[in-house]
Amino acid sequence: MARDKDDKSGLDPGAGGYDDGYAVCPCFWGTCPGSLLRQLVSSIPSTRGLDVLDLGCGEGKNAFFLANTGARVFAIDISERAIANARRLPSGDNVQFVVGDMKTTRWLDRPYDIVIAYGSLHCLRTEADVLSVLGRIQESTRSNGFNVICAFNDRQQDLAAHPGFSPLLLPHAFYVARYSGWQLLHCSDTDLSEAHPNNGIQHSHSMTRILARKGQDA
Repeated sequence: MARDKDDKSGLDPGAGGYDDGYAVCPCFWGTCPGSLLRQLVSSIPSTRGLDVLDLGCGEGKNAFFLANTGARVFAIDISERAIANARRLPSGDNVQFVVGDMKTTRWLDRPYDIVIAYGSLHCLRTEADVLSVLGRIQESTRSNGFNVICAFNDRQQDLAAHPGFSPLLLPHAFYVARYSGWQLLHCSDTDLSEAHPNNGIQHSHSMTRILARKGQDA
């Protein structure tokens, strides 16, 4: 994959600055699925047979979680290392992992019941990129289907544990406005405190979290 000439870290900037972690820790994100995914699965009768698109899937913790509940998951990440780690784990027939850029990768030609962008939109370069990807996400979602969005926002960011990474920081209100006309089942701007296993540096991020359901007219 092409490198940004201004990127001094040697990482592909589109991978979110996490490739060093994927290289030394084959389960960088752990195995516990995102809280909004757990909330969604607990609130609907079943995910069996549902079609899921997971954009920026990392090593697949959300994809595996939904596949194990019977959903069919198409999972994309720009990081070859992340996808290699995911493919080392048994996945069965319910999940397909693909290395690709979510701005340009052709998604499967079918509408999706659930589309996930968990920690990936702030890895895009421009607001126009986010608008384009969110537009494709929403167009690809069935009526009464769900979007699960989690992204850094511009309120506060501690990037001490992310050398060489310059995330795109958009306001919380920017993301909320994109879901006008959808049913917001969860919408929050909260802080996440964490330490990555490759460096152990405690840090925090302000995060926009949205779980939204598409209406018939959206």
